[in-house]
Amino acid sequence: MEQVVHVPLGDRAYDVVIGPDLLAGIGARLKPMLRRRRVAVLTDETVASHHLDALRAGLAAAEIEMEALALPPGEATKGWPQFTRAVEWLLEQKVERNDIVIAFGGGVIGDLAGFAAAVLRRGVRFVQIPTSLLAQVDSSVGGKTGINAPQGKNLIGAFHQPSLVLADTALLGTLTARDFLAGYGEVVKYGLLGDAAFFDWLETNGPALAAGDMDARVEAVRRSVQMKADIVVRDETEQGDRALLNLGHTFCHALEAATGYGDRLLHGEGVAIGCALAFELSSRMGLCSQEDPSRVRAHLKEMGMKTDLADIPGDLPDAAALLELMGQDKKVVDGQLRFILARGIGQAFVTSDVPREAVLEVLQDALADKTAA
Repeated sequence: MEQVVHVPLGDRAYDVVIGPDLLAGIGARLKPMLRRRRVAVLTDETVASHHLDALRAGLAAAEIEMEALALPPGEATKGWPQFTRAVEWLLEQKVERNDIVIAFGGGVIGDLAGFAAAVLRRGVRFVQIPTSLLAQVDSSVGGKTGINAPQGKNLIGAFHQPSLVLADTALLGTLTARDFLAGYGEVVKYGLLGDAAFFDWLETNGPALAAGDMDARVEAVRRSVQMKADIVVRDETEQGDRALLNLGHTFCHALEAATGYGDRLLHGEGVAIGCALAFELSSRMGLCSQEDPSRVRAHLKEMGMKTDLADIPGDLPDAAALLELMGQDKKVVDGQLRFILARGIGQAFVTSDVPREAVLEVLQDALADKTAA
């Protein structure tokens, strides 16, 4: 069942290995990459409680020693205090240029550990072992690493490609239903931005995938990773095509900022709502048919996901304030907001030619629906 997606970036090329029960063989995979048989692992407390013993056993099978630091779980970890703690711990472990740091966790740990590896001794190698669906299909592939600032998400970071990504789909079994579905928001995004046939496949197979069908999970991760890899190879540092991967994210990042980056709205939930809003905006601008946003919402609803601002608990700022929050986004170029819109399912494109009034109107209507609800 194991699948491999190769990311061909010259001397920084690497494989993404996808399948169940990969931890048991990790020692054999890493051994040829190591000068000395020890690794430093950054993880979080939740992942550590479920899976750290299995990782330790997989490494021990190849006589590789492991030291681990478990950080608090959650988005709040992705800032200066825990980043500083992680880097100083790695220095205390005497991690050298030729060693490997393992990022063992979801997107927060992957981003933080990757950034720590990027700046430690001006760059040490790291291996991603993503433990959430969101990290397996998105943040572990492509080399974007970083932390959040009070001014917004991911504003401090570096491009630093991993040496290997090990997406063990069996690890998804310990996710809560909510966390799994949040990751599914990023899976759907791939179909919506560039692969209508994949979206069709998800409409058919999504329920089985959520219910734990391992073949469906491996296939969904493989197709998502292949799509991301293809885009990253074309545009590694986000000068053009790579921005397509941000479908839904301009809305999402504003909503995350408005809700305090907490449990009210998980990143993948914000992506799902953001995709629905991006298709709504596209439809109102006459770029795609009204059936497209309806179909997007229908599938997300069938999967039991958040689809509208009304699904976010608590109060939200008004439309003008949300638009202002979008202005903090990294995708602002020359002061112009860049949106990823769509001419149909699987046909996304990047544009700065979006009237503020059109965005305001979509947000005002969505907020009015929330108030009515």
